[in-house]
Amino acid sequence: MSEISTKPYMLRAIYEWCTDSGYTPYLAVKVDSRTTVPMEYVKKGEIVLNISFGATSGLKMDNDAIRFHARFGGVSREIYVPVDNVMAIYANENGQGMAFEPVLGNDDPDAQPTDSPASADVPPPAIAPVSSAPTLSSVPTSSPEQRDSATPGDDEPPKKGGRPTLTRIK
Repeated sequence: MSEISTKPYMLRAIYEWCTDSGYTPYLAVKVDSRTTVPMEYVKKGEIVLNISFGATSGLKMDNDAIRFHARFGGVSREIYVPVDNVMAIYANENGQGMAFEPVLGNDDPDAQPTDSPASADVPPPAIAPVSSAPTLSSVPTSSPEQRDSATPGDDEPPKKGGRPTLTRIK
């Protein structure tokens, strides 16, 4: 039995997160003969599409393709994007989302299928796979003696209010 791809499920999840958060979801797509998009907007074999509720009509995200109607220059166009051709989905406002290696059809015989996410934070629209992803590691714990010799004020709880921050430890 063949394994079911996680990519369409991840695309739908990121789309839902974007809309629930009030962000505008964008798709970066590799264009080939299987893709139906306005070719006058394609640059270097790629196109970026706004797939928000207000920009699309009849959006349907299936396991094999994404279909919808959208206006380009005031003209309604039918859009068809195979899930394999999606390179990324991200929030336009902050660039957060997920990038994928596109799986190309017969147009590119050297293409190698993959279904793994390449990055969690994708800056729009320059999307490039990350060569080495960061890894998780544990933070060393301190002994009670080290905690006692710590600088005064280290025991104080964090200040309340304001926006929480995340500190990346390398």
